[in-house]
Amino acid sequence: MNKSVWIPQPVSEEADFLAENLGLPLPVARILVNREVRDLESARRFLYGTLNELYDPYRMKGMNDAVRRLRRAAAEKENVLIFGDYDVDGILSVVILTRALESLGANVKQFIPDRLRDGYGIKPEYTRTVTENEATLVISVDCGIKAVDFVRKAREIGTDVIITDHHQPGPELPDAVAVLNPVLEDSGYPDRNLAGIGVVFKLVQALLEGAGRSSQVPHYLKLVSIGTVADVVRLRDENRLFVKFGLKALSDVRNPGLKSLLSVSRIDGREVGVGDVGFRIGPRINAAGRLGRADLPLQLFTCESEEKCLPLARELDRMNGERQAVEKRILDQALKLIEERSLDSRFKLLILGSEDWHRGVIGIVASKLKDRFNRPVLLFACSDGRAYGSGRSIREFPLIDCLEDHQSYLLNYGGHPMAVGCEMECARMADFKQAVNAYVEDRILPEHMKRKLRIDTTIRFPEIDAPFLEGLERLSPFGLGNPRPIFLTEGAEIVDEPRVLQKKHLKILLRQEGRVFEALGWSRSEWAASLKSGDRLDVVYFLQRSEYMGERRLSLNLADIRPSS
Repeated sequence: MNKSVWIPQPVSEEADFLAENLGLPLPVARILVNREVRDLESARRFLYGTLNELYDPYRMKGMNDAVRRLRRAAAEKENVLIFGDYDVDGILSVVILTRALESLGANVKQFIPDRLRDGYGIKPEYTRTVTENEATLVISVDCGIKAVDFVRKAREIGTDVIITDHHQPGPELPDAVAVLNPVLEDSGYPDRNLAGIGVVFKLVQALLEGAGRSSQVPHYLKLVSIGTVADVVRLRDENRLFVKFGLKALSDVRNPGLKSLLSVSRIDGREVGVGDVGFRIGPRINAAGRLGRADLPLQLFTCESEEKCLPLARELDRMNGERQAVEKRILDQALKLIEERSLDSRFKLLILGSEDWHRGVIGIVASKLKDRFNRPVLLFACSDGRAYGSGRSIREFPLIDCLEDHQSYLLNYGGHPMAVGCEMECARMADFKQAVNAYVEDRILPEHMKRKLRIDTTIRFPEIDAPFLEGLERLSPFGLGNPRPIFLTEGAEIVDEPRVLQKKHLKILLRQEGRVFEALGWSRSEWAASLKSGDRLDVVYFLQRSEYMGERRLSLNLADIRPSS
């Protein structure tokens, strides 16, 4: 117990001001301040923001040109080809843009590359696909910002291209009709943190509002919320509004494909949360792309009857089970390698590879290893002389910068500070490892690799009352940029003897000032040996709601504990 670094957030007078002027419980106001929400207007927008506060899509550079060209394509019945990525963000971006363009009368076809055969990005040779589909306009979603050669070749055959993306650009931008990307320095857009589907939604918003169909715009937020959560972007500003209102709308779904997916995910007929998207909906869509069948979810969301959709949803469910089995095998093998070679005590960045690993699954495994060892992880699946990498990183180390500095070793790379993908020749792997290990030596410090618990506020059990819980609910949805609040309660007494559930989970009852809560330590059975009834503990935890046999319960999800001094 108490192996993490506890970092209490400072108490601020700004929290007292917000609590008094907004009628909030003080602990809730403190959480707001910890999220850098410090003034009344920002707090009001954070707590009570509406869709009326979405930004004008035309603030994004290139929007006028994109809308004008798409309107012309729809009016003249041109063949429009949408290029998408094979993850949740990319697939759902294809779906909503297809739906919007078809509603305006456009002829639309889609192309999503095979993750295993084609890899990431829009390659110059894809102009063959353009020719085969007789497309006069191509539009990319969630990809394309580095497709300079493809756009050049497309122009040579008389095809216009519109790029919509949210990834970092290369040294040269594609010479497209329009490039919509909020991360570009001259984009002019107020929110730089949109997912790919967020950028596409702004385009859809501009198209529909311009066609006098503003009332249809909010309906797209169901899928936008799923893509935004699944892509793990910051849930602040517009993303927060997308997810807040999109998730709320998922309680009333009419699209047969989405209804079938919710059904096989066992969350139909109830309120859908961020966790449901992250652990149930998203993985089932992603599984198809990871196993080379990104066409399946595309079929699911475009079929018109539940009778046809349900078999597709069940197949996604089956593929997700297959993905989980592959993931467990790779994780077990990686953990064995790390233990046998003491890699976690020798290296600040873990780089592992195998010819036996599935390149569509290694990103998930990298994420689990990153969480376990609290350092960046880069895993490679090797095949036919090529190494295909997927990496995840910690907050203190932008992994994309590391690849940028070592691009001479790479055939291809891209991503974000926290998640990357790359490709190299297997023969260069040893030199790459050596160079990267030298690079991280003075950039990743020992304190960076310690698990940190940033405690939002100290709270007593009697303060966890109805007004507090109502205020806490207004802070949701939680995710990157707005993490689930972490609380510290000091001096709670253990009531009754600790129990171990399913041989791995700890369950204790804690009491303070007459209030008793059930506290669960998931995969923390080892704590039980040092605890007994009557002990007093300081506990760090998340609040967790659950429902059992129709009864809603509130419990403490323990992050760490220590004996009270």
